[in-house]
Amino acid sequence: MKHEIRILLLLYVLIWALAWSAAGRRADASEPDAPPDEPPAAAETAVGGKPDAEVRLRVLHDGRIEEMAMDDYLRGVLRAEMPASFELEALKAQAIAARTYTYYKMQRGPIANHPDADACDDINCCKAYKTASAAAADWGSMALYYEEKLARAVSETDAQAILYDGEPILAVFFSSANGHTQNAAAVWQSDLPYLQSVSSPEDETLVPNYYSVVRVPAEQLREAVSAARPEADFSGGIESWIADVERSDAGFVTTLRVGGVRLKGNELRAMLSLRSPSFTVEREGDAFVFRVTGYGHGVGMSQYGANAMAMQGADAAEIVAHYFTGARVAAYAPALAN
Repeated sequence: MKHEIRILLLLYVLIWALAWSAAGRRADASEPDAPPDEPPAAAETAVGGKPDAEVRLRVLHDGRIEEMAMDDYLRGVLRAEMPASFELEALKAQAIAARTYTYYKMQRGPIANHPDADACDDINCCKAYKTASAAAADWGSMALYYEEKLARAVSETDAQAILYDGEPILAVFFSSANGHTQNAAAVWQSDLPYLQSVSSPEDETLVPNYYSVVRVPAEQLREAVSAARPEADFSGGIESWIADVERSDAGFVTTLRVGGVRLKGNELRAMLSLRSPSFTVEREGDAFVFRVTGYGHGVGMSQYGANAMAMQGADAAEIVAHYFTGARVAAYAPALAN
C-alpha cells in the first residue's frame, strides 16, 4: 500500500513539473521579439528603386533656389500638405503621391514658372513646402513626435512611386470629397485613365468645415466672371445669370452657364473662391448663395478620404490603388541627370 502511494506521489510531481514547463514555454512564445517601445528598424529601399537620398532637386523656396535631396523635399511637402496628426498609412500614401508627382513634373523638363528649378513652393504650380522650424512653431510640444512621424512616412516609402504603364502618373490630390472623387476631364481639358471617379469615405464627422455656405452679391459675381470671361453678358435680369447647371453622377457641378457663357464647375469655383465644385446655388434677393461640400478640385486622392481608409485598416498601397484607377505602387529609378 505504501509503495502504491509513493508511486502516485511521484506521478503527481512529474505531471506538475511537465505542466509548469509547458506553461513556461507558452509564456516565452507569447512575448515579443523586442520591447514594444523599441524604435522600428530603418526601412529598406524598394528593390530596383533609386533611394531618395541620391536624387537631387533644385527647389524654388521663398524666392530662392535651394538644392536638396528628394527625402528632404518630401518631408517639407508633408509638413505643408497633410496634417501630421493623420494616420501613418495616410501620410505614407501622401509621400508616395508627392514623390510621384515630382518625378512626373521633372521628366517633362523646365517650365516657365521656374525654368531653373525642378519644383517650387507654389501650390498652384507644384506643391506647398514648409521648413522644419516653421512646422515646429505650429506644432508646439508635438513637434519632435510629428517630425519623426513624417520622416518615417518618407523613409518607409523610399523610392516608391505610382506607375501606370511603367511610368509615373500625374498623382494629384486634394483635401476632401463629397463622397466621391471626379474624373480629370471634369476639371481639365483631357481625361486620364487613372484619374476616374471613385468612392471616398470621409464625411462631416471627420472633416472640419466639411459644409460651407458662401453668399456672393450679384455685382461681385458679375465682376469676377467678367474679369475671366469678358464675353459674358449680364444685361438680363439677375434671375437669368446662372442657368443650365449640369452635375456628374458623383454630385459635382460639371458645367453651367453664367452670363450666357458655359463654364466648368471648377472654373466658377476658382473665380468665386468656393471650397469645392460640389455645390448648389440659389438666388436670394440680389445675391447668390452657394452651399458647398468638401474642399479642393475633387480629382485624384482625397487626403481626408485617405485618412478615413487608414483608420479602417487600409495600408498606403491600398489607399493609392483605390484613388488611382489601374495604377500600382512600385520601386522606381528615374532616368534623370542627377
